[in-house]
Amino acid sequence: MPARDAAFYFDLGSPLAYLAAERVLQKMPGPCEWQPVLARRLAGAESFEAFRCRDDEEVFRLNVERRARELGVQAVRWPDPFPFDSELAMRAATYAKSIGRAVAFAQAAFRQAFAGGRSLAEPDNVLIAAAACEMHPSAVLKALELDSVAEQLAAATTAAVRAGVNDVPAVRVDARVVHGERELERAARIGVAV
Repeated sequence: MPARDAAFYFDLGSPLAYLAAERVLQKMPGPCEWQPVLARRLAGAESFEAFRCRDDEEVFRLNVERRARELGVQAVRWPDPFPFDSELAMRAATYAKSIGRAVAFAQAAFRQAFAGGRSLAEPDNVLIAAAACEMHPSAVLKALELDSVAEQLAAATTAAVRAGVNDVPAVRVDARVVHGERELERAARIGVAV
């Protein structure tokens, strides 16, 4: 059977992408590229600032916490503030991808944010995640300032839109895209289909 071209699209500001990131390596039947994208530039991206009322936000948080328990992942601790601006962290994720550390960095950063309760809008929290996967702080700080890193992130987001990604988390297998953490099993079935 020919190898399938698969990618996992994520934004470090999304707790739903956090839940998917904890499972995607086990669910996908083969290699799956981890692709950082800016969710706010995706047409159908959920805005965590757009809750109708405080009760809606509380229900959302409780559902995410319940799902984390069901999946057996670390308990969710919400960063303050939530939502946070993820662009700094996404630049770091883009740099991590360029040096072959996308998975390690993304997992460390997601855990900083949603298991540790630390906002990734804060550079120190991004650097802690980077240090966890042996990325030198000076190199990360320099990369965060580079226009080329910001351009790579923008280009990856544009390419994701063209591929049919309209929210995160998403998994693309060849030309098919599935959205949502609960759809990982379907993505895996597509990955093994002939």
